[in-house]
Amino acid sequence: METAECRPGVAATLRALNGALGGTAALWVKESSARNLRHRDFLAPRAALRAAFTGGQVPSDVIAGVTSVSGPGVLSVGGCQQTAAGLAVQLRRPDAFRRLLGPPPGPAPPPPVGTEVAVLHCPALRGPAALAPRHLRPVLLADHLAQLLRAQGVSVHLVPAVDDRGSLEVLRQLRVEWPSGSAAGPDAVSALKQALSCCPYSVACEPGAASLPEDVVCKVHLKNFVEQQGLAGYDPNLDVLLVTEGKLRSLAELQRAVLQCAAGGQGSRCSVVHVVSCEEEFQQQQMDLLWRMLDPGAHTASQKHLVCGPVKVTTPSFPIGADQYFQLRKRQMYDASVMKYGELAQDEAWTEVIDALTVAAIRFELLSTAHRSQITLDLEASSISTKGTKSGAFVMYNCARLATLFDTYLRAVEQGTYPPLPPASKLNFSCLREEGEWLLLFNYLLPFPEVLQQAAQLPAPSKGLRITANTEAVCKFLIQLSMDFSSYYNRVHVLGEPFPHLFDQMFARLQLLGAVRDMFHRALATLHLPPLSQI
Repeated sequence: METAECRPGVAATLRALNGALGGTAALWVKESSARNLRHRDFLAPRAALRAAFTGGQVPSDVIAGVTSVSGPGVLSVGGCQQTAAGLAVQLRRPDAFRRLLGPPPGPAPPPPVGTEVAVLHCPALRGPAALAPRHLRPVLLADHLAQLLRAQGVSVHLVPAVDDRGSLEVLRQLRVEWPSGSAAGPDAVSALKQALSCCPYSVACEPGAASLPEDVVCKVHLKNFVEQQGLAGYDPNLDVLLVTEGKLRSLAELQRAVLQCAAGGQGSRCSVVHVVSCEEEFQQQQMDLLWRMLDPGAHTASQKHLVCGPVKVTTPSFPIGADQYFQLRKRQMYDASVMKYGELAQDEAWTEVIDALTVAAIRFELLSTAHRSQITLDLEASSISTKGTKSGAFVMYNCARLATLFDTYLRAVEQGTYPPLPPASKLNFSCLREEGEWLLLFNYLLPFPEVLQQAAQLPAPSKGLRITANTEAVCKFLIQLSMDFSSYYNRVHVLGEPFPHLFDQMFARLQLLGAVRDMFHRALATLHLPPLSQI
């Protein structure tokens, strides 16, 4: 039964459980706290049952149906009973461990190849001013979102190409993979000027007007365009825009990216997402409307704006640049590592480790908050630590602990202390009975593909401009995973005494933690963070 043996998932199991209760409404919730997971894995709360069944009492034949749910991706139910809290379901846990950690039922599916293309535009990189910490938020968000979309088979184009050496160096330090090069050529700008000359909302500027910038081409009446087109969601203060050569070059570069997508046959739908700070939002709305005027089409009509909240910096008496911010965090991370590890952290071999920890600290600092919310950067040394459980350094530390565990095991195998890890089909997953083991599987390994999928979702085109993406989901997932893994690892001695009667449990635990390690690596890859082998 290959379909029944496909990878189980939370969504498929919830759909089956809801179907067993005879309704399409979402009656069930997945438990996640260690306390509740001691008694149940899913719950249909009592209030929901009252709305679905007379007196809230679930008939015995319905309970029997819940117990026997099955289907592709559905976890097997071990028991179902009505309790004071509601209808409680506990899964067949050894079977869940086997299906998630055992051998796959068939060949691995090919990587997703989608028909969608996304152009992610980050105006913060257009300069000419040097990058500041507030610019890094949309840049890092666009970089992370690009990785998430690519993992779902979406082809991603990043705009603009960066040619400023200072900006390129900051991006390199932060491990941001962004295209470099020059903007669109003069022919593309000339084509837009030609379109301007035919645009009914365009008005020529008086020649030689002293108050106008030198590169002004004309002015356009945005307000009239918005009203006549019936567009919603734009700032009511938008009125007249002075169109400059620079603005046309920016539009030409965006247009080139969209045309490259179409020419390459990359997808049936091209989404253009402007990832902007709240300070840039008004200017980007102006550019949005100008592009709609000059290039009416599906790609300009479906433009969306992903707006980042403000970034407030405490303490400094003078503006701080992005490079200074990176160097400050690097020095603080170095000092914190020296305090924890002593002379070891001052060794040259730790340079790469400190760099990775610094990038992790900055990325988690700027990405673990919902993108609409304000972030406050505390630049005091006390704000950076290798101990805090909600920092990027803590995540990297726990990833390194897993690497150390497997290095220790492999060395012990080479020395003959332990036998090699048997094939997954030979493992006894009924040995995994510790509370933390089910927590790692049920709260992390099971929903992880859905977490990545949901974090990459961009709303379908609809009225309005702003979209909301769950870009903080991966950082929050990694922080919570690190806390629960750390608690388990501190409590359980995975590599026990080399007695044969203990090997079954040790092998099952190593298989579980190997899957956790791989999950760490996949999640960190969406943040361009390398897994560390030591800290």
